[in-house]
Amino acid sequence: MKEQLLNLLKKDAWYKGEVKLSSGKISNFYIDVRRVSLSSEGSYLISHLIWDLIKDDEISAIGGPTLGADPIVGGVCMVARINKKNLGGFLIRKTPKEHGRQQLIEGKELLEGERVVIIDDVATSGSSLIKSIEVLKKEKVRIVKAVSVIDREEGATENLAKFNCPLVSLFKKSDFFD
Repeated sequence: MKEQLLNLLKKDAWYKGEVKLSSGKISNFYIDVRRVSLSSEGSYLISHLIWDLIKDDEISAIGGPTLGADPIVGGVCMVARINKKNLGGFLIRKTPKEHGRQQLIEGKELLEGERVVIIDDVATSGSSLIKSIEVLKKEKVRIVKAVSVIDREEGATENLAKFNCPLVSLFKKSDFFD
């Protein structure tokens, strides 16, 4: 399953060329995981592989920063249900919604002390995941670990470690260079 996902990412998500990353850095390649996570095959593979990474963790929810985490959260929650585990999903907005209840966290209402896993499609410096950690800590939610589909190996692991949050990834940048 993992090799199948890697081949799919290489075929459909890999882009070679100059791209500006969310960190502001310029890269000579880009892996657009959403091109895969928003497909039926990609969603299936990513969700099952992430489920395998978290199924033994004592958590009540999984979530992360919108937009990268959005399709993954739904898929993993569905796989959890198939495996008879009730798992809530949540998404963290960049800014609070300006109408309705003006929430920053959407989805499952997280309670003080709840244990969660945060996810993102790609981790570069880890800044999106760190912002999620900061939001969740204000709510006194405990983050067990962070999971990403791809770690670009540009500091995310080290930066998340400063928050006592280990990063586990399905793939690393080096997996894409043969």
